[in-house]
Amino acid sequence: MPILQSLQFMHPEASYIHQRPGWPQLVWDEAALASVLAGVRHQQGRLLGRMEVLGFELQSEASLAVLTSDVVKSSAIEGELFNSDEVRSSIARRLGLAVAGLAKASRDIEGAVEMMFDATQRFDAPLTKERLFAWHASLFPTARSGMQRITVGAWRTAQSGPMQVVSGRYGREKVHFEAPEADRLESEMSRFIDWFNEQSAIDPVLKAGIAHFWFVTIHPFEDGNGRIARAIADMALARADGTKNRFYSMSSQIEAQRTDYYRQLEASQRGDVNITRWLTWFLACLDRAIDSADQILGAVQYKARLWQRINRVPVNDRQRLVINRMLNGFKGFLSTSKYAKLAKCSTDTALRDIEDLLERGILVRNPGRGRSTSYRLAEV
Repeated sequence: MPILQSLQFMHPEASYIHQRPGWPQLVWDEAALASVLAGVRHQQGRLLGRMEVLGFELQSEASLAVLTSDVVKSSAIEGELFNSDEVRSSIARRLGLAVAGLAKASRDIEGAVEMMFDATQRFDAPLTKERLFAWHASLFPTARSGMQRITVGAWRTAQSGPMQVVSGRYGREKVHFEAPEADRLESEMSRFIDWFNEQSAIDPVLKAGIAHFWFVTIHPFEDGNGRIARAIADMALARADGTKNRFYSMSSQIEAQRTDYYRQLEASQRGDVNITRWLTWFLACLDRAIDSADQILGAVQYKARLWQRINRVPVNDRQRLVINRMLNGFKGFLSTSKYAKLAKCSTDTALRDIEDLLERGILVRNPGRGRSTSYRLAEV
């Protein structure tokens, strides 16, 4: 898989889109995109309509699930694995939702969440150079990418060498893309920011796809460009939706199609300024992301029904903590030992709590006895 590196050699024979006549005046075939764009817009409208009737609490739960997935998956695309419980804790706190029992987030996670939150919750605020610098600084709180010190909160410099996307072993690298030289960044980013902020006749969904491609092609930072490009796209999509609440995750769908994502970027970055191919792919990916929101909606509605049943006779704090964990990314089935570990209690106490939940129809015992005894949440 291509990774981002700063290398000390050039390939003068390579020809990329930012070296082509017409850059950065990107063009596309509106007629070729019209049908798929209309389909995406229809799907968006249906989803937003369904979410509006849920009420504030369920909307917040859905948005929490989507934003958590967005941060985790956007980082995973770049090979950085975040603890989803920590991400969820950070987002829940910012949304004003209960965080009891959730893990405290690390500095890296807090920074990634801060960037995504600023992009989606303040989607109507102008994009500025200073805002992008703040996002970049939040992604790299130690001013390091891995073991390497990098320039943070500023455009990359000529001293860091040419910025390339490469794959392959050291000494046998294949260059997939080379970004514009550092001395072009100020003017390149000034044009991009002005275009992103201006009022235009471009459909905001299309603008999200264009902005994603344009920014990641400029590659203005030493690291974090992909994550910031996706945050900018999410900002544009929030403008298209007209709401701070996020009900679908573009980054989650991109991560599921990661290989094709890089392939499509490379093909368009090696082409001319007509980016119809990229926008066709982006819209199809977005359409699938919106389709997958049904799973999130189903999970949120199930959670609401379950708590409605539970709250008829409230559970104790230990039971509430474990049930919440089972509802939020719990892997496998529950056992007495897992319960005791999660609730920080003895196995005898755990067994009594479980028996109570079984009697009330909140838990169901799976087939198997003895050491293999396990439980799952009941269908409601």
